Amino acid sequence: MINFDDFSELVRARRTNLMIDRVRDVELDTIRRLCELSTWAPNHKLTWPWIFAEVRGDARSRLGETCAAVMAAQGEPNPRVEKTRGKFMRAPVVLVVGSETGDSDLRTTENRDAVAAAVQTLLLGATSLGLASFWSSCPKGAEPAVAEFCDFAIGTAIVAMVYVGWPRDVPKAFERPAPRINHLG
Repeated sequence: MINFDDFSELVRARRTNLMIDRVRDVELDTIRRLCELSTWAPNHKLTWPWIFAEVRGDARSRLGETCAAVMAAQGEPNPRVEKTRGKFMRAPVVLVVGSETGDSDLRTTENRDAVAAAVQTLLLGATSLGLASFWSSCPKGAEPAVAEFCDFAIGTAIVAMVYVGWPRDVPKAFERPAPRINHLG
């Protein structure tokens, strides 16, 4: 059993990190292990709502084009659109993590919460393997196009677009504010 101090050290070692070696590959088995680990996240009603798309090689550029096309159609400024075209090339692997629609609004919300917990588990797993990772959001309005690109079901929410690779450097830690705790009773 891992002790609290070791777990705390792992959590505090995790950094949002885009200082990633763009060339050094991350093996398919490593990605598979991370996705499998993430499915151990809490999941109310055991709906298993997570779905993953591993995007690598030229598909990263096509993902960027998909997002950029939506942004351009929405009238986003050209510099932001152009940045999006190439941004998924910053890591050898991008994991798109989706949350399937539930059988009610409540279940859909619970599914998304479970997938967010799965993403955190994935990020901690990546850290434990010495990988760098960065949790990015899907561009506004691009969820349907990204879901279609990833061959996800219609209505799948894109919870995360996680860059994964080997670190070139590790960013410095920064102080966190103390937690806000309302003590009742």
